[in-house]
Amino acid sequence: MTQHTVLTGITTTGTPHLGNYVGAIKPAIRASLDPDTASFFFLADYHALIKCEDPERVRQSTLEIASTWLALGLDPEAVTFYRQSDVPEITELTWILTCSTAKGLMNRAHAYKAAVQDNTDAGEDPDHAITMGLFSYPILMAADILMFNADKVPVGRDQVQHLEMARDIAARFNHRFGELFVLPEAVVEEHVATLPGHDGRKMSKSYNNTIPLWLPEKQLRKSIMKIVTNSLEPGEPKDPDEGALFPIFAAFADQAQRDDMRQAFADGIAWGQAKQQVFELINAELAEARARYEALIADTAAVEAVLLRGAEKARAAAAPLLQRAREAVGIRKLA
Repeated sequence: MTQHTVLTGITTTGTPHLGNYVGAIKPAIRASLDPDTASFFFLADYHALIKCEDPERVRQSTLEIASTWLALGLDPEAVTFYRQSDVPEITELTWILTCSTAKGLMNRAHAYKAAVQDNTDAGEDPDHAITMGLFSYPILMAADILMFNADKVPVGRDQVQHLEMARDIAARFNHRFGELFVLPEAVVEEHVATLPGHDGRKMSKSYNNTIPLWLPEKQLRKSIMKIVTNSLEPGEPKDPDEGALFPIFAAFADQAQRDDMRQAFADGIAWGQAKQQVFELINAELAEARARYEALIADTAAVEAVLLRGAEKARAAAAPLLQRAREAVGIRKLA
């Protein structure tokens, strides 16, 4: 069977929440157990610099996200788990690719176009406060992917354009300098769970409606109790498909538990009782991992050591391809 190379990047700008866990982390760790898949997981701290100018936040987020993946069962011996900034081959490849990437392609990037439109709407200069990091980060993303010739890249729909750009960048390079890069494919999971937050909208930092993944037990219960529900009284039938409570429960439950909860809604379960059941279910799944996470957060040296070992593996994988790219564009020894 042909082995696939799958690559997943996590930007180090925030604290993981339940939506990240259900929608991305849990399925990615499960997929990494496939013996026919070579999995690369990286902390995208150079990408973080594009939208975060708080150095301490970038550093703290790196620690929290690395600890999260390890606490939830990612095996650093079975995958390549590294910090982007520890692999200088990626930034060197970024420059090589930048020199053959059409500016017109970057002009079409959604994030750049949206920023220009916002400036125009506000009566500002179109490029007001737009950095070259924002403008050219699809090239860095392409280098992340092409560096390891990843053929499968799980992404949300909002990232599909960047995968198409990576393919364009690779194809242009291959046409000019010879077949070097695999053209990556976006893997869009149609049924990835999108968890609602307290207010029923998608759980997102931009809506300030997240439930942080590693809240202590009492705070987790308190946060779940804040989930907005309607004014139906105990004994009145309730619609499980209305509001955020049942979808959050369903993301952690098995089919039998979902069926039982649907029946409880039909029977008029009290909102407080339903929220308590949601809390108990989530807490039971996360309790052991929470203890591992807290131990990792307190032992930064251990997390750092894991990342540095991962960087050694990543650099060993990257070096041969980078050398071929250098030679392809004429950067070679004279003798």
